[in-house]
Amino acid sequence: MSQPTSEFLPLPKLCLRATAIVPARNEAECIAVVVRGLLAQRDAHGRALLGEVLVADNGSTDGTGDIARDCGARVIRVEQAGYGRACWEAAQASDADVFLFVDGDGAADPQEAALLLAEIHRGSDMVIGVREHPAPGAMTFTQRWGNALACALMRLLWAVPARDLGPYRAIRRNAFEALHMRDRAFGWTVEMQVRAHRIGLRVAQLPVQWHVRIAGQSKISGTVRGAFGAGVGILGMIARLWLQERRRPAQETQLFDAGRGEALPPIGP
Repeated sequence: MSQPTSEFLPLPKLCLRATAIVPARNEAECIAVVVRGLLAQRDAHGRALLGEVLVADNGSTDGTGDIARDCGARVIRVEQAGYGRACWEAAQASDADVFLFVDGDGAADPQEAALLLAEIHRGSDMVIGVREHPAPGAMTFTQRWGNALACALMRLLWAVPARDLGPYRAIRRNAFEALHMRDRAFGWTVEMQVRAHRIGLRVAQLPVQWHVRIAGQSKISGTVRGAFGAGVGILGMIARLWLQERRRPAQETQLFDAGRGEALPPIGP
C-alpha cells in the first residue's frame, strides 16, 4: 500500500471533522482490518485523521458488528437490507462535517483516505476515488462492464464527467444534505453523482488503488442474484432520474450554494 506524501494530508487550519462510514453485511473476516486501518491514519501533525469510524451493520449474522466495536468503531445496526440504506442511516447518525464512505471488504486502501479528504479541504464538495487500475481479480468482467455502461449513460444523458462509480468517496455534510438522496439500495452511488452534477457541486475524481477483497464473497459479484440486483438497481436509478428530468420544467433545477451549504432557489430560463 502506498503512503501519501504530506502534500495530500488535510490542511489543519480548516478543522473539518470527518467520519468514515463503513456499510457492512457479514464481513466478519474483513472488518477488523478495515476499522483498524482507518483508525490508524494520522495527519501531518500526528493527529487522528478521522474523528470516528462508524460501521453500519446491515443485518449481519456473523458477528461483524461486535468485531468492529471491539476494534474501536462505533456501530449502528441497520436491519433492513440495502447498501444505500446502510449509508444513509449512518450519515444520519453522525454529526461530522465530512463523510468518507468506505466499503467493509478491505478493497480500499485506508492510507488513501488522506488523499480524498485533502481534496475536500482544498475546496471540493465531493471526491470520488476512481479505480483506474484495480488489482487482478478485484473486479469481475461484469462489474467492469456495468460500471463502464453506467458512466457512459451518465455522460450521454447529463454530461456528467463520470469515470467510475467508485464507492470510496468523500463528501461535505452540507453538500450531502443538499442532494436529498432517495435510493436505499445499489443505485446509491449513481444517484449521488447525477444529483451532484445537476446542482453544481464541485466534484473531483482521483485515482485510487483497488485490492482484492480480504476474504469472503462479494454481495454484488459473488452471486448471480447479487450481480443482477446491482445491475437492475443502478440502471433502474439512471432511468428514474432521466424520467424525472423529462417531467420537470427546466426552471426547477437547483444549484448548490457552497457558501450557505444549501440548494439555491429555482432558477428561471
